[in-house]
Amino acid sequence: MVTFTAIPSPSSVFSAYASLSASIMLFQTVLNQFVPRPVQNCISSAIRYYFKPRSSKLVVVIEENDGISNNEIYNAAEIYLYSKIDASIECLKITKRPKEASINIKFAHCEKMVDYYDGVEVVWRFCCEERKKGPSKLVDDDSGHFFSDFEKRYFELSFNRKHKEKILGSYVPYVLQRSKDIKAEKKVVKLHTLSSISYSPSIAWESINLEHPSTFDTIALDAKLKKAITEDLDRFVRRKDFYRKVGKAWKRGYLLHGPPGTGKSSLIAAIANYLRFDIYDLELANIKRDSDLRRLLLKTANRSILVIEDIDCGVELPDRKGPSAHAEGRPREPQVRSCRFTLSGLLNFIDGLWSSCGDERIIIFTTNNRDRLDPALLRAGRMDMHISMSYLTAEGFKILATNYLDIKDHHWQFEEIGELIESMNVTPAEVAEELMKSDDADVSLGGLLNFLNVKRKKMNDDDGDGDGTKDKGSDEIDQVQKGKKLKLDINTDELPR
Repeated sequence: MVTFTAIPSPSSVFSAYASLSASIMLFQTVLNQFVPRPVQNCISSAIRYYFKPRSSKLVVVIEENDGISNNEIYNAAEIYLYSKIDASIECLKITKRPKEASINIKFAHCEKMVDYYDGVEVVWRFCCEERKKGPSKLVDDDSGHFFSDFEKRYFELSFNRKHKEKILGSYVPYVLQRSKDIKAEKKVVKLHTLSSISYSPSIAWESINLEHPSTFDTIALDAKLKKAITEDLDRFVRRKDFYRKVGKAWKRGYLLHGPPGTGKSSLIAAIANYLRFDIYDLELANIKRDSDLRRLLLKTANRSILVIEDIDCGVELPDRKGPSAHAEGRPREPQVRSCRFTLSGLLNFIDGLWSSCGDERIIIFTTNNRDRLDPALLRAGRMDMHISMSYLTAEGFKILATNYLDIKDHHWQFEEIGELIESMNVTPAEVAEELMKSDDADVSLGGLLNFLNVKRKKMNDDDGDGDGTKDKGSDEIDQVQKGKKLKLDINTDELPR
């Protein structure tokens, strides 16, 4: 039989509760009076930390950007995970740009993928967040210029926390190395250019596949010059340890100078195809501040070529030495924008501290007139090789004839055409245009011969007075024409070995 004699009475319970409440209030009063508030918060945090339940899962966030530079781990994860896509993926995003042969496959928002490494399960999750309350603004310290970030992309990598050392110490480096191998296997040379979003003051790189077919076998250059350039490129890419030993940034500068139509752009494409380096085409007119230049440098990849074409025409740098257009008597054009992009900023970009923010980079300047450039841009250490892109020679013409007309042996018109080419200034672009007018070799070469004769006659008419005599200026032109190939050989011999 159950008895209730052991159950306390309600009055006893109420009395015990009142006594406990009074003790707690007394303790709280003493605590507030004698223990400072910061110490109380510290004790409270410690109690919550040690007594809260612990999750066995650890989540690592890998954001797309690290400050103003790219996050290498994020880029590697993209390449690695795209190679692991299988039937378990439920949602994908595909894109294809014009002239691209394959479809680009990407993860959709919140898509997950499971991977295994040495028996450990890891879960990748792609996240993309759009900022609904307007873009975040990053203020540049130098200029106060705001750069907007309208979308935040990142990966979440989750795994059991007991495998933290293995994942961070072995798995992540494995992903980095594997992504490099995949990228090398599927390397497609890209051409990057600047894009500016109309509703954002920021500028960034966008790219397309480089479809330019130019190679060192197809460009109409002197064989000795080709050999000097390729040997210099090969020496550059294999000297990583040498550059580190001597304390120099792993970069190389080339200045291509010569008249329009002599193949400067084709040589750049040939270098990119030879090394399998991406090209970043930088328009100085789009750069408003030195800080823009630094930010763009950080966004370029290693093993790339930075190209600034027609550097003497792109923009008038505020502190460039020499007479300005106004001093030479030419009217000064009105300034359409406030330019805070300076020559010193460009020089620091080439070989200053910011030039070391990357490895295995090539910088190429092109100009039609080397004399118009500031000497500070041309000194050794900035432009290491000055390559003169001269007018076409007879040897270069034979290369063009092989490329355009598939003439591999000697043709009966070669000798006469070669003599005319050596006696005048004619560019590869002019000759190539004539060779494209017919698929028949005899017809095409006949048209080229007629073009050269007309050009030669016009040159003689301009130089002489109509009766066969020439003025002083024509004598100087003849000397340049006769020394055209010699000038190329001298420039070749001066190239560093």
